[in-house]
Parts: sequence; structure tokens; C-alpha cells
Amino acid sequence: MKLARFAYNGQIHEAIYKNDQLWVGTVAYDPDDVMWLPPVDARGCTAVGVALGYADHAQELKLDVPEYPLLFHKLPNTFIGHKAKVIRPDVEYMHYEGELVVVLGQNGRHIPEEDALDYVYGYTIGNECTVRDFVGNYYRPPVKAKGFDTFGPMGPVLVTADEIDPTNTEIRTYVNGELKQQGNTKNLRHSVAQLIAYISEFKTLQRGDIIYTGTPEGISHVYAGDVMRVEIDGIGVLENEVIVG
Repeated sequence: MKLARFAYNGQIHEAIYKNDQLWVGTVAYDPDDVMWLPPVDARGCTAVGVALGYADHAQELKLDVPEYPLLFHKLPNTFIGHKAKVIRPDVEYMHYEGELVVVLGQNGRHIPEEDALDYVYGYTIGNECTVRDFVGNYYRPPVKAKGFDTFGPMGPVLVTADEIDPTNTEIRTYVNGELKQQGNTKNLRHSVAQLIAYISEFKTLQRGDIIYTGTPEGISHVYAGDVMRVEIDGIGVLENEVIVG
């Protein structure tokens, strides 16, 4: 099932997306007539990002990484929906990061890896925009680098866990129609199950918590006017234009 949130005429709706329409009960809305919102209401939840989640991304940055996952907080002011504008600050180097995003469906602590996927409610697409000017090294969580308003596009829908295989899912990122990233979650340094188990060693995971799992190689500059498009098989397309801040 594909679930969505959107605003229409000043009201926020939760919908089922099917047959290219947004359904609220028996009423269908045209996706082109609404303002898409992140499919998860991130207020009150914890959002965790994984730095250097793919070995090939670490290699393109010429970084050696430890065995354990490198985590940081994703700020709630960053989250926007499909088709929303991403504001580019006055910086030297801003880039995209297409990612699979995990949304937890139940609370848990000390979750065994073999049970971890049972705690997942669903999956969506994320584009973790980053300003590399402020990234010193991975031991300093890049809060400013990834924390600008609008730097966390997410959507367009949340697909329930029964419809996605997080161990073998294709990710593609385009800028202005040109393919920039192509990866597969089978190449994650730490699988979704391993990430959930690791995080729950020190934090009680709550229903609605979010994990950005990391991005494959292929990052490059984006500028005002560029259109970023992230595709994940089985979920759909997340598209956002960059504008001047």
C-alpha cells in the first residue's frame, strides 16, 4: 500500500495513492492540484542519518571508515515533500544524496538483527541535501552541513514494508535528466536490519522514527534552477527544484 500526506485548501489530508490519484475515503484528488507533504509527520520523532552508508561513496570522498555505522541527527526543519523547492544557501558546494528512508512502525530496544525488519512500518525516498563546505570529517556530526531548511526532501509516498525488499532495491538520482547516481541497497555497508539493531542498542526506537540509510557514489554540485529527481523501484519518484535562498 502507498500512503501519502498532502495539503489542499488549507487542510492536511492523509491518503492512499492508487491509480495515479490520492484517495481520502471515496474522494479522489489530482496529485497536480495538491501540495505534497512528507509522507511521515516528523514532528516529535527522531530522525537519524547514516554517513558513508555505501563503501563506494566513502571511496569517492577518499575516506576510510570504521566498522560501526556513522550516525547523525536529521533536523525536523529540513523535511519537505515531493515537488517542494529546496533553498540553496550562499555556499561553494551543495549536493544531493538519494537514499532509501526507513520508517519504524513500533517501539523497541535491544532489537535482535533477525527480528529488526518486523519493526519497520514502511519505506520512502529521501534526498539528503548537503553543503560540503561544512564537512570536516565524519567524527564531527555535520549538523550544519545537512541541517539547512528544506534540506530533507522526502516522499512522495510511504510504501508499507510488505511491498519492499530493503536488501535489494535500486536507487537512481538524476539532475536535469542526467543520471548521476545508481546504486542498490544490497551494497549498503550495514543493512537496514543491522542499522535498526545497532541504533536500538542505545536508543529506544519509537513508532514514526526515521532512518536515512545513506547514499551511493555519484555526488556532484547542484545550483539554482537544477531539478533533482530520485527514483527507487517500488516506491516512485521524488522530485525537487533548487532555488536561490
